[in-house]
Amino acid sequence: MKVAEIITKIIKDMKEGTAFGYAQLLVGSDQFSASAKALERLVAKGKIKRVSRGKFYKPRQSAFGELRPSEDGILELYLYSQNKRIAYITGTALYNRMGLTTQVPKTIKVASRDKRISVNNGSLRVRPAKSYVNVTDDNFYLLELLDAIKDFSNIPDLDKKMGIKYLKSRLSDLNKKGKSQIIKYALNYPPRVRALLGALFTELGYIQNIDALRKSLNPLTVFKLGIKEEWLNSAPLWSTI
Repeated sequence: MKVAEIITKIIKDMKEGTAFGYAQLLVGSDQFSASAKALERLVAKGKIKRVSRGKFYKPRQSAFGELRPSEDGILELYLYSQNKRIAYITGTALYNRMGLTTQVPKTIKVASRDKRISVNNGSLRVRPAKSYVNVTDDNFYLLELLDAIKDFSNIPDLDKKMGIKYLKSRLSDLNKKGKSQIIKYALNYPPRVRALLGALFTELGYIQNIDALRKSLNPLTVFKLGIKEEWLNSAPLWSTI
């Protein structure tokens, strides 16, 4: 069966509203050129729609006309490359999902270590953000937490007392391996992240490996994050106020 026939069949069997890329079509690198031509023909016929280069969706018809996939469905395509996670959603969209802000951003930030991900299609606006370490399915949730710590003093309309409570709860839920890993990753983040993470773990009574955080900090630096000692008793010990 020719590449074009294979792709046509795979797309025909897809549910309407499905977003997809080359990875979902199971084509090899040696078939890329033929695949691209087949997809161009399907776009021209209106069978599929292009989101951006290499990203498509099968439109869904309704009584109200043609419907696009959900933004989450389209975004998912940009978080993976060759079926491996390379990015994660961060910024206000992430903090809204965490319940740390009520604001819903018009532009979504996507963090990746080596790839700048940018999308401008319909209502979907994506801008690149920096990931301090390589992103995987096993660590992205830890990087999300570190980003929340990094942006703690700048999260829109954040109730900081509740924010501290949330971070303590999420860190407390981590297993021993997760706690060790997040400390390791934090060493790649700005000093204020290492300081606040150290204060949070100290408050939780987890002191294993946090010496690495303290040794990485300048003992004369004070981090003004708007944190009251009554919310985090260990804050002064880590010069986070």
